[in-house]
Amino acid sequence: MRHLLALDDYVLAPVRLVLALAVTVHALRTKRETGAAIGWIGLAWLAPISGALLYVTFGINRVRRLARRLTQRHHWASPREHEAQTRAIEGHLAPLLEAVRHLTGRPLLRGNHVRCLHDGDNAYPVMLQAIEQAQRSVLLCSYIFRDDRVGTSFINALAAAHKRGVAVRVLVDGIGSGYFRCGVAARLHAEAIPVARFMHSTLPWRMPFINLRTHKKVLVVDGTTGFTGGLNIAVENVLRARPSHPVSDTHFELRGPIVEQLTEAFARDWSFTTQEDLDEAAFYAPADARDPPSPPGEAFCRVVTSGPDSDVEKIEFAMMQGIGLAQRSIRIMTPYFLPDERMLTALSMAAMRGVVVDLVMPRQSNHRVIDWARTPNNLPLLDAGARIWLSRPPFNHSKLLVVDEAWSLIGSANLDVRSLRLNFELNVEVHDSSLARELDQFIRDHGHERYLAETAKNSPVWIRLRDSAARLGLPYL
Repeated sequence: MRHLLALDDYVLAPVRLVLALAVTVHALRTKRETGAAIGWIGLAWLAPISGALLYVTFGINRVRRLARRLTQRHHWASPREHEAQTRAIEGHLAPLLEAVRHLTGRPLLRGNHVRCLHDGDNAYPVMLQAIEQAQRSVLLCSYIFRDDRVGTSFINALAAAHKRGVAVRVLVDGIGSGYFRCGVAARLHAEAIPVARFMHSTLPWRMPFINLRTHKKVLVVDGTTGFTGGLNIAVENVLRARPSHPVSDTHFELRGPIVEQLTEAFARDWSFTTQEDLDEAAFYAPADARDPPSPPGEAFCRVVTSGPDSDVEKIEFAMMQGIGLAQRSIRIMTPYFLPDERMLTALSMAAMRGVVVDLVMPRQSNHRVIDWARTPNNLPLLDAGARIWLSRPPFNHSKLLVVDEAWSLIGSANLDVRSLRLNFELNVEVHDSSLARELDQFIRDHGHERYLAETAKNSPVWIRLRDSAARLGLPYL
């Protein structure tokens, strides 16, 4: 016993002290949020060994340092053209142009066509047709890419394109598409198609980013046609197939200069994962297609990416800019509603100044704990005058934000802390009143049941305690 006490006094005690000090110094130097710094420092002093291990695994953002070392290619419009486009957007939402440009470094591009596609029933045939007609290149990124009947149709289309000489690159998430076994990656490898798994390793010590995932959904064909939105590649998204757990969703086809920004975003992620720089001549639109005599449409668009790297919180800040400028209406559709206090405050302030704030979420999502945790977040919004609506099954996975029926934000980001802080996400801002009106009506049509504050306030005490306890996991749910 005396030897054990001596070991603790002369060996383990100094080790604990050094570990606690190391975590404290690192957290003080690198953590932007006071709460996060206090939490990690407190854990390190209360449990130095396990706390330091958890901090090394989850608390250090190595991704940001790696991202800063990558070469970022930009093929943007000239400053003069950007200035002309900025002047073309007028009214109370005009300040968004410069604010989001400052956030992203990307200009707003005019001359785009954005087509809304609901559910896999409508989106998959259009996406597959684009792959089948590809002549030069196909870039595909998906969080979930299942090895099922729908996945097989995409694998076959990609394999056929590869065999006829089309340059193909596929990026799937290292967790969302399967951690221990990724059937899609194995089948694509068998077809000699370059495929990568985002931040994945079967060795745990080589995968310290298990909570940082790419949630993006991007398809680019020949550098001229793009797709993005919330739709994964899986049979549950085909409603006519009557899957056991059907998922409704919204995806978008994009044509015009915005596709170049989608290509650039994919190229950055591919380089991040594989250290391969994509050949511009093969994957970007040819020079004669970048300045067509008649553009595909009139929409002004810009890609907004976010993630725990150099793009941290950019989608959240873009959302808050739009919410802060709203004068008439804010309509949001999200499968998971767990924002932080900043977003809740922005929405509450909008409602209190007379803006109609409508939030539509599923009556029941596919994550029960998230449904519990969202309830305490609802009350401040309801007290401020916002309206919350629940949509009937099937579970709707759409992520949509529309301000004043003029400005839309579409893409992969949910309205929760995980999407806005931890995941790598891609959204597109669209200045186009016709699309905004279409999405605004779609959101309103799915507000099937009004959620009232009394519903939560009159719940049994144990349910309110359960919901409040679930909310403590907000950053990671």
